[in-house]
Amino acid sequence: MSDKDSSLPAEPVEFSVDLTGHEMTRRAHVMNALGAEWDPVEVMRGEEEAYDLLYSGLDEEQQRLYDSLVEAGVLPRRA
Repeated sequence: MSDKDSSLPAEPVEFSVDLTGHEMTRRAHVMNALGAEWDPVEVMRGEEEAYDLLYSGLDEEQQRLYDSLVEAGVLPRRA
């Protein structure tokens, strides 16, 4: 071991970084980018409509596969 190494601590030094302020700034930027017109409820409705459309009109084989994926927990059960 050289003389330089003897100045290093023998044990690891613990430190922590609080990112709370950064996270709040990040969230503020996201909300600003979404704009005042963004409506999260309307977005969720649109997503539900898209899923309804996606899983409608399945043929027999597609329906069987869909049902098996739901049963396996891969896809959520839909009303």
